[in-house]
Amino acid sequence: MHLSKISAILTPVLNAAAVLSSQAPADDLSVLSSEVARANNQSLLWGPYKPNLYFGVRPRIPNSLFAGLMWAKVDNYATAQQNFRHTCEQNEGMAGYGWDEYDIRKGGRQTIHDAGNSLDLTIDFVKVPGGQHGGSWAARVKGVPRGDADPDQPTSVLFYAGLEGLGNLGVEGEPEDPRGFTGDVKLGGFTTDLGDFSIDVTSGPESNEYPEHGHPTYDEKPLDRTLVSSLTMHPEQLWQTKVIMFTQMKKEVDEMVEKYGSENPPPPYQLFTIKNEPGDGNMHLVQKVFKGSFEFDILFSSASSPQPMTSELLTEQISSASLEFSERFESVHPPQAPFDTAEYTEFSKSMLSNLVGGIGFFHGTDIVDRSAAPEYDEENEGFWEETAEARGRAQPILEGPKDLFTCVPSRPFFPRGFLWDEGFHLIPVIDWDTDLALEIVKSWLSLMDEDGWIAREQILGSEARSKVPPEFTIQYPHYANPPTLFIILEAFIDKLDAKKNASMQTYADSGVTGNLRSIFVDQPELGEAFIRSIYPLLKKHYYWYRSTQKGDIKSYDREAYSTREAYRWRGRSIQHILTSGLDDYPRPQPPHPGELHVDLMSWMGMMTRALRRIAVTIGETEDAEVFKTYETAIERNIDDLHWDDDARTYCDATIDEYEEHVHVCHKGYISIFPFLTGMLGPDSPRLKAILDLIGDPEELWSDYGIRSLSKKDQFYGTAENYWRSPIWVNINYLVLKNLYDIAIVSGPHKEQARELYSNLRKNLVENVFQEWKKTGFAWEQYNPETGSGQRTQHFTGWTSMVVKMMSMPDLPASEQKGHDEL
Repeated sequence: MHLSKISAILTPVLNAAAVLSSQAPADDLSVLSSEVARANNQSLLWGPYKPNLYFGVRPRIPNSLFAGLMWAKVDNYATAQQNFRHTCEQNEGMAGYGWDEYDIRKGGRQTIHDAGNSLDLTIDFVKVPGGQHGGSWAARVKGVPRGDADPDQPTSVLFYAGLEGLGNLGVEGEPEDPRGFTGDVKLGGFTTDLGDFSIDVTSGPESNEYPEHGHPTYDEKPLDRTLVSSLTMHPEQLWQTKVIMFTQMKKEVDEMVEKYGSENPPPPYQLFTIKNEPGDGNMHLVQKVFKGSFEFDILFSSASSPQPMTSELLTEQISSASLEFSERFESVHPPQAPFDTAEYTEFSKSMLSNLVGGIGFFHGTDIVDRSAAPEYDEENEGFWEETAEARGRAQPILEGPKDLFTCVPSRPFFPRGFLWDEGFHLIPVIDWDTDLALEIVKSWLSLMDEDGWIAREQILGSEARSKVPPEFTIQYPHYANPPTLFIILEAFIDKLDAKKNASMQTYADSGVTGNLRSIFVDQPELGEAFIRSIYPLLKKHYYWYRSTQKGDIKSYDREAYSTREAYRWRGRSIQHILTSGLDDYPRPQPPHPGELHVDLMSWMGMMTRALRRIAVTIGETEDAEVFKTYETAIERNIDDLHWDDDARTYCDATIDEYEEHVHVCHKGYISIFPFLTGMLGPDSPRLKAILDLIGDPEELWSDYGIRSLSKKDQFYGTAENYWRSPIWVNINYLVLKNLYDIAIVSGPHKEQARELYSNLRKNLVENVFQEWKKTGFAWEQYNPETGSGQRTQHFTGWTSMVVKMMSMPDLPASEQKGHDEL
């Protein structure tokens, strides 16, 4: 289906927009915005929104229908049970997996190279819009034994569908043979939000083969049939589908062992099967056992759609989805020299697809400590001991349930939302699908409490908590996190400004263009209305930072332009400031209530600048003046309080034993934060020293990217070595982006910035690419000495920012003009 057909959903919206002048009444804009929101929700309703699973589909509706897949090679009694795949795991013998192509509004292809099961699995997933309930969707599941496998190896595959809330779900029709279904299996159901629907699990092509054997159990349960087990479970248990499956299998195993004895068991592929008991219930397991290669389809049809989903339609949609993805990718994120080759394009497509394919919808309660213990203000010397005691006395409560629509950093290890990660995630997304990025920003802002706080880690519901050690599940309302969502909002303002500058005609004169990826840019009035709708939340969030993370200037007789603009992360321990995002980066020792943190000061500068620009865009001139005053004070104070003339860099500050303001300098990411957040212009007197530090191979520069800590620092590579040497792609992107901004404008350091930009871009992208080729994965961080990927694998969150790096312009010569802005 062509993009124009998808955007046809917007026809009534665009027709309404066409009659609006640039001075449309607020009521009309409100109605139009609501129509756009409804159309967006229809387009985004379904997806593989359970990213913790290799394949898990659900709508963006709490307590609704969900579906997923499990599989295993079943040729051995000892290993069959542990071979079943379901949740993404770090160490399951995978040779790589993820989305090769994926567009959230259309679908795509995921390949899973399951070396442990000697199986390559391909899952094509597509969505077809239409009707009043988000349209239909389908998946084609194909398995092929790997080259080192027995070509006739037996594979057990289970599809399941469950219903968490109100409604009904059941198997339609009785099997002709009580031993199992010989043809397609059809489930039917209804919920208020989805209407009537059906799910067909097809028998697949005639080329599918099934294991045969001479054990008596084969006559009782031939494996050329599909087995269906229907049961009713407590809704809060339904997410534990693998446990449910094994419970059902155990009943069969016990019966077989009792009947035939442990000395004469059936083969493992016969033994590890469920009982064929189809019917009604809120959980349905559908099992197939194949020999060698196999294929079958899963077809979800909404009764309100114009036509039912069929295998023939699925075949068409798979082809069109791939074509449309490639065409769009070439127009939005085409890799530029020296990465404009087929292998880098394939790599970039995979990284973008995994970032977008890792978007999930989460619903559930979270755990919050609302005790507001006075110790949490961290005002006394030795405060870290007091706060530890206070946390021990706390009585956390469940809050919610809440909803969140978000990317995730890593499907196997971090399948949940992280506040500071999300701003980085959305940097490639906002170019690919601006409306999607704004939908995610809005979802995050909806989590804000009445004080303006958003928990830095979103662990919503029992399923999410199952992946987190209990000591890390509690969220504290005085804990902040870098406000990276404001990077995305500032990027959106850039797009609005560019659109306005491109044409000063009214939309009635120039005609209306747009689709569900970019309507908030194509129609700037709608974009401004969106920003205006979230502006009160943005202000509340900003002032929460100003009040809860303020630093102390007056008590210690510090000299600064402003007596107000200084900031300190709360949540400090001796070795860590988890709230900063740079967990174990060296900080002043011992911790002191008079500490000031240059990275938080820089984030506040970025946040203030973004809010000022937003206020200007929506005509809040008085607010804009206030924010400008704050911004100027932060720019002045960051030099007054954090610049160290001897070290020639920015440093954290603390109070020494003589109650004097002193700097504690650990050169690394912290030292360059004013540069990273765009606070140093091309003529800044501090810029040369920062560029020298970045480019010094004895300090931060490496052949693979910018190190998190200087090689000369006493803490380099020590202790847990999380942010004490490794290369992180998110911070390196900020380095690269700001080098580019310096390199394309006149200034004394243009040539130095250009050379650093060109070499850093090449080093970063080549290394992430080579590690992807070698291991099959993107990684959380990279070793500065070897370039090796390390820590968490399948880290397709902010490491996917290499997509943006590849599409940035090449600057091979000193004189470059006319480059597009990033």
